[in-house]
Amino acid sequence: MLNYIIRRVLYAIPIVIGVILLTTILFFYVNTPDDMARKILGEKNITPEIIENWKRDKGYNLPVFINLDEGGIAAVTQTIFFQKSLPLLWFEFGTSDRNNISIGNEIRKRMWASLAIGVPIFTVGILVNLTFAMLLAFFRGTYLDLWGVILCVIMMSVSTLFYIIGGQYLLGKTLRLFPISGYDSGLHSIKFIILPVIIGIFSAIGGGVRFYRTVFLEEINKDYIRTARAKGLSETAVLFKHGLKNAMIPILTNVVVSIPFLFYGSLIMEAFFAIPGLGSFTIDAIQAQDFAIVRSMVYLGSIMYIAGLILTDISYTLVDPRIRLE
Repeated sequence: MLNYIIRRVLYAIPIVIGVILLTTILFFYVNTPDDMARKILGEKNITPEIIENWKRDKGYNLPVFINLDEGGIAAVTQTIFFQKSLPLLWFEFGTSDRNNISIGNEIRKRMWASLAIGVPIFTVGILVNLTFAMLLAFFRGTYLDLWGVILCVIMMSVSTLFYIIGGQYLLGKTLRLFPISGYDSGLHSIKFIILPVIIGIFSAIGGGVRFYRTVFLEEINKDYIRTARAKGLSETAVLFKHGLKNAMIPILTNVVVSIPFLFYGSLIMEAFFAIPGLGSFTIDAIQAQDFAIVRSMVYLGSIMYIAGLILTDISYTLVDPRIRLE
């Protein structure tokens, strides 16, 4: 088991290095420091001297990978890659290009707002989706199953923006049950996160229920399920005890890969509800052309996704003994 985990972690190292290299190429070759300066300082009345001063102040005046003007180790250390991209490996994000705020401090401060929304949506959403999926699988072939699938398809076809705007209008503006937008600290934040959580759970029911229903239907048609029925077990015991247990691998794949989004937040949800989380932090940075923040959030999102994949592999060993034996 330990060797398996170590192998999976070692496999992630070249992926992380690849993410760093790709991020560097995207942000310093495709989008050059000169482009960054023009977008932040403005296109009007900007001279080459102003651009050079801004690049020198931010450390973007250096070569990207190799500094031919330096000798020895300085040819590598006096580069943008070494000073700006490599510190991302140990989560040193530096400062904003726009107002020099500490990106790391902002991430540590804002992640709690993202978690306050993401954790309830994640946990309650899984329970709701699994419950309805098993209910449809239990009554498969009936009108309840038919209309349940139709309703799921309709809900999947509706944009998340519709749920957000409709929820704000109906529950916030018309019924005045919850605030439409805003955020507060401590327990006072609860009234602001209830509506986003409800919308987040409701908007994901269609796709989640259809996916889990398909998983359960695939399992209950296998030979071991027929054997369990032949032994006289009730349909409830067959579905909830045997079927659910053996369907855990695809369920875990869908669940564990979603874990990074708990930390990273929801870009659209936070933007519409004015919640100061990591999602809105990224949106604001994109709008302000603050590429230091965007670069950091791209890397952080990649790392969280890789961590989710490693957790997925580890969780497989807990539910499938064959993987441990291999």
